[in-house]
Amino acid sequence: MEEKTEKSNLLSSIASPEDVRRLSREQLPVLAQEIRETLIETVSQTGGHLASNLGVVELTIALHRVFHSPKDKIVWDVGHQTYVHKLLTGRYDRFGTLRSEGGISGFSRPDESEHDMFFSGHSSTSVSSALGIAEANKIKGNKNYAVAVLGDGAFTGGMVYEALNNAGRSGTRLIVILNNNEMSISRNVGAMARYLARILSRPSYSRLKSRTERFLNHIPLIGKPLSDAVSFTKSHIKNFIYSSTMFEQFGFRYMGPIDGHDIDALCDALEGAKEQNRPVLLHIRTVKGKGYDYAEKEPTLYHGVSKFDIDSGEPIMSGDNYSKAFGEFLTEMAQKDKRICAVTAAMSVGTGLSPFQEKYPERFFDVGIAEEHAVTFCAGLARVGMLPVFAVYSSFLQRSYDQIVHDGALQGLKMVVAVDRAGFVGDDGETHQGILDVPFLNTVPNITVFSPASYAELRSAFVKAFYHTEGAVFIRYPRGAQEELPEDYIYSENDFDLYGDEDAPICLVTYGRVFSYCCKARESLRDLKIKIIKLNKIKPISQQSVEAAFGSEQIFFFEEGERSGGVGEAFALRLEEAGYRGKYVLTAVPDTFVAQASPMAQLHKYKLDAEGIAGTITEKNSDEA
Repeated sequence: MEEKTEKSNLLSSIASPEDVRRLSREQLPVLAQEIRETLIETVSQTGGHLASNLGVVELTIALHRVFHSPKDKIVWDVGHQTYVHKLLTGRYDRFGTLRSEGGISGFSRPDESEHDMFFSGHSSTSVSSALGIAEANKIKGNKNYAVAVLGDGAFTGGMVYEALNNAGRSGTRLIVILNNNEMSISRNVGAMARYLARILSRPSYSRLKSRTERFLNHIPLIGKPLSDAVSFTKSHIKNFIYSSTMFEQFGFRYMGPIDGHDIDALCDALEGAKEQNRPVLLHIRTVKGKGYDYAEKEPTLYHGVSKFDIDSGEPIMSGDNYSKAFGEFLTEMAQKDKRICAVTAAMSVGTGLSPFQEKYPERFFDVGIAEEHAVTFCAGLARVGMLPVFAVYSSFLQRSYDQIVHDGALQGLKMVVAVDRAGFVGDDGETHQGILDVPFLNTVPNITVFSPASYAELRSAFVKAFYHTEGAVFIRYPRGAQEELPEDYIYSENDFDLYGDEDAPICLVTYGRVFSYCCKARESLRDLKIKIIKLNKIKPISQQSVEAAFGSEQIFFFEEGERSGGVGEAFALRLEEAGYRGKYVLTAVPDTFVAQASPMAQLHKYKLDAEGIAGTITEKNSDEA
């Protein structure tokens, strides 16, 4: 019990990175252990990204020991690995509110702390933004550092290489830290390579190297040739030991690989990187999930987790959801149709494709964190007769807009995009909400968009997409399980369904899971005659659905997405063009980014749950009275 109290006192005493620098080296492993205990305990209660944060504990301690944040800018890629950073930058007391409404974010946020540089929910961006900081530092003449911290997964995204190509010869104080926890980027040969990596990354070596070069260059006549010869020999010896010189070809000083769980080695390497006065790539090796057996053995499963039992590692809540239903159905369809292929951008588990991957590995393609490539890759598959399905979160689909336009819609090729996490996503906050896909897809000609409200409708939409619809097809569905639908509702498989009395003076128009809440609101307003038009296909909008609404005195459109450019605005325009003169009310997400909270809390805030829908109808009818 006394040991537990001592450990708790150490972490709770850290109010800023300055406090980390005050600790003795002997205290740092103790701090690391406390942090791991706090991570496991907190994430088991809040859910979140566990394995990636357990892997960067020592690295984060070393970063805040060597650099002086916020004068030195640390840019995290992706921001979900910043939990340790938050604990060391004054957010320990609020850490229990992680990912909860009004609490601290699961990603980096500049409005949360001066130590957070950017909102960062997408991968492969840190080198670009850190280079911008480094160039600004150079222009201003200050000596501060810009540090980009990214995992090896980020190197599957092409933006990293664009940034490295730009940065390598920039002459800036940019340090890129590659946290390699899976693949080996620079193959090394045994103990000698590891020993040399440690020696070459020490600041004392860097200082000696600089002094030696200066000395040789000042020797008349023979100095410069001698210095060049030493450099040439050194490079070839290193190239013999390390087979990859990719980063040095970009113009970086490569250092590593370093044991990412050895704080002393990390501090030495970071100090050595600071001595270079040029772009440096420091390669470290870590174990994802380190310190929690379940996460170490299954790091993919513990990348992003819901609440779980610490002792067993089992999730507290589990069950059916749209992702699982999609994956099972696609696997079933692939058995019947050998043309069906599945494509994912490093999200096979999250999108429900694990069963497909296991059963049909030759038709399963994980392209890495490369959504742009995924869409164009699907175009290639489609061009020669395959039926590709790209499963992607709505917020990540944003990254491939150009490819959707140019390589998808324009080509008129049959490809299907399964848009997972459409609508409110919840605790991951602004960077992950799926509320923009409808507005940007509405701008693209020659595509079809379905929005099912149940698993059965999801299956029907995919059958339509495969065999009854031309061109690119997008099928969007929310995070979580299907909502309850009325027993007397019958899905017609048409472009829209009419539920209720077709002569009712009040008409609700909606799509997706909000249909369930409209039905519940209608049930609670029995004194009013209400019909509901449920759009099954939201692009293009069926003219018959507009005609079905036209005779109503009041039309209420409820949309779980951005108002500007959404289906509600498009529906209103069609009504206006047809000469509608009744009352039209559109309830959707205003011009804003949606903050973290549970999906139900977000639906309630924007008046898209049953209570909010009923309130909007009642309020409007009270005004009319």
